[in-house]
Amino acid sequence: MQRLVVLISGSGSNLQSIIDACKNSNRLHAKAEIVAVIANKPDAFGLQRAADQGIPALCINHTEFASRELFDQHLAQVIQDYQADLVILAGFMRILTPAFTQQFAGKLLNIHPSLLPKYPGLNTHQRAIDANDAFAGATVHFVTAELDGGPCILQAAVAIDGDDAKSLAAKVLQQEHKIYPEVICWFVEKRLRLDGNTAWLDGKAIPKHGVQFETA
Repeated sequence: MQRLVVLISGSGSNLQSIIDACKNSNRLHAKAEIVAVIANKPDAFGLQRAADQGIPALCINHTEFASRELFDQHLAQVIQDYQADLVILAGFMRILTPAFTQQFAGKLLNIHPSLLPKYPGLNTHQRAIDANDAFAGATVHFVTAELDGGPCILQAAVAIDGDDAKSLAAKVLQQEHKIYPEVICWFVEKRLRLDGNTAWLDGKAIPKHGVQFETA
């Protein structure tokens, strides 16, 4: 049984998709378990989602630490205490220190609401609209010290068709809920790994922009 720890900062909609997959997917049920959900904000609704499912839910409030390094050190120790096989960032709005990302290299995933390497950081949907892009989307990637710069694993694209940032975000979020559980399945099935700065799936190097998810 693979032990998953999920880090959140907000509502936890991606967390919910992972909870549902662990309960209902033949590929994850009895193979993976969310052993803890950790938020850095006490009002994160995702903590309630976890508690409702009987999953240990705890807050490590980053404002109570004197530095980013001290917060990350404490967070890392708690994750180690849960003996996590995989650490999943699901709307975790903290920039992690290089020491943290190195400690969990190869078992630290993130989902980002853009077609990386386009638009790392914030306001991704408006940036895609302002650039007159035809497509936006989401990317699951391994986390490295570079912000939103780790090797891409899986991407899902959606057409930008008269959207504003809010409607585009909703379309992208639907795809996030599909591709994140898929990548977690790959990891749990031992099909996915990180070697250096390259992601590998089924023994083959994943292209720079990741595997392209069929959205139809």
